[in-house]
Amino acid sequence: MPSTEICDHLRKIKNMRIAVGSDHRGFRLRKVIAQYLGAKGHTVLDFGTFSGESCDYPVYCFKVAQAVASKKAQRGIFICKTGIGSAIALNKFRDIRAALVHNIRGAKFSRLHNDANVLVLGSDFVKAEYAKKITGIWLSTEFESQRHERRLNQIRKIEQGYEF
Repeated sequence: MPSTEICDHLRKIKNMRIAVGSDHRGFRLRKVIAQYLGAKGHTVLDFGTFSGESCDYPVYCFKVAQAVASKKAQRGIFICKTGIGSAIALNKFRDIRAALVHNIRGAKFSRLHNDANVLVLGSDFVKAEYAKKITGIWLSTEFESQRHERRLNQIRKIEQGYEF
């Protein structure tokens, strides 16, 4: 990649609009990640929850998914206790490719091969400093579109009710 393309790529990474959300079990880690994103130059669209009081994660998943699917945000990050239910809920939305990630390799491949546009973290599985590393890798990894685009198109067809 020529140097001007690298600079443009880094500028895009720094200037992303990122929707973040959590339930009560991801509340503290979401605050850490939102602060990290802001410090890295991103615009953070924070959809809460804004306290540690018990709440239902699908409500907040909806807000993050809606922001990403409508292109108000380029990417999304959602955090709850395990990430399992949230990933299921987020993936119910058309054009959302949410990836539940617990390590750096998963973060990288969720972008390289699947063009994941929502990162899901389980606060019981990743500590704050490691979550920042996962987030940084996830944001800076580009999609390898050649052979993987065909598979994403198949996923889009499934979303539209196509049968194989």
